[in-house]
Amino acid sequence: MEPGALTDMAGQSVDCEEMGAFIAGLQKDNGEIPWSKGGKTDPWDHVESAMGLGVAGYLGEAARAYEWMAGSQLADGSWWSAYRDGAPEDRTRDANFSSYIAVGVFHYYLLTRDVAFLEDMWPVLSAGIDYAISLQAPTGEIYWARNKDGVIDRMALLTGSSSVYMSIKCALAVASLLGKDNPGWRRAFEKLGNAIRHLPNHFNMIKSRYSMDWYYPVLCGAITGTEAERRIDRSWAKFVKPRWGVRCVSDQPWVTMAETSELVITLAAVGRYEEARLIFGYLKDKKYDDGSYWMGITFPDAVIWPEERTSWTAASVLLAYDALNGLTPAGSLFNHEFWEHMNIE
Repeated sequence: MEPGALTDMAGQSVDCEEMGAFIAGLQKDNGEIPWSKGGKTDPWDHVESAMGLGVAGYLGEAARAYEWMAGSQLADGSWWSAYRDGAPEDRTRDANFSSYIAVGVFHYYLLTRDVAFLEDMWPVLSAGIDYAISLQAPTGEIYWARNKDGVIDRMALLTGSSSVYMSIKCALAVASLLGKDNPGWRRAFEKLGNAIRHLPNHFNMIKSRYSMDWYYPVLCGAITGTEAERRIDRSWAKFVKPRWGVRCVSDQPWVTMAETSELVITLAAVGRYEEARLIFGYLKDKKYDDGSYWMGITFPDAVIWPEERTSWTAASVLLAYDALNGLTPAGSLFNHEFWEHMNIE
């Protein structure tokens, strides 16, 4: 069966080829993937878009995206937080943005088993992880960024720290594959996991109204087992709007396709596939004719907002579809059982 005709168990078909072509159509000759036509590029969403390209079978384009990361990395291992037309637009250096390269690189390896690619990307990945860990607080959380003057902003974000946790986990997996064990990374990983699980007051609590703060600690695998189940159940009604999707923030009548897709991945990660398929079904009618998905929609008035057609939204849907259906060997990337077998802790 052709990839574009694959259908999940809930009966919803996703045209992976079309969605991959949409993302590839936004990619520049140098490998950079902006948000949209004429839009900005940020390193995190660029990596997610590269992962989406990989799921859709656009491996050459995905490799070029990682080459762009290698070519644009700063001397301290970070990247600027945003670029436009090849120039930095935001000179903040975000820990989360700088470490996520590890997730993309390991994802590409799971797709291809290309050890030479890991070796080529190892210096880039290592520097990005080292930069993020340089912003770790003594109690384990990750300070979010340095500003344009190099001053550390000592605010820790739960979503960002959870994403860094996933990044270090993938970096440790790559290190193991290459025989480059790093005890410092392992200690940072353990401290960060402890902070996410047991020190909620060390993170900016204002952000708890965002759904990502709800599911990211489970998505990254810092919270597992019974506690993961409880966390999902505890805030389900707060963020999930039946037939619409997942709210970006709890107090606004607005759902987004990316948050909806990420909740699908989270549910699949803990084996709650029936609910994951239900939530994925909410995406079915929320896309444009070119294969791109709406960024978000308000309810109950059904206003599509914003109207920007973003690469990373399409990528998040592709990653959710893969997590649900196992289209590729990378579909298990966020699965908790997969990481138990990796045994990196």
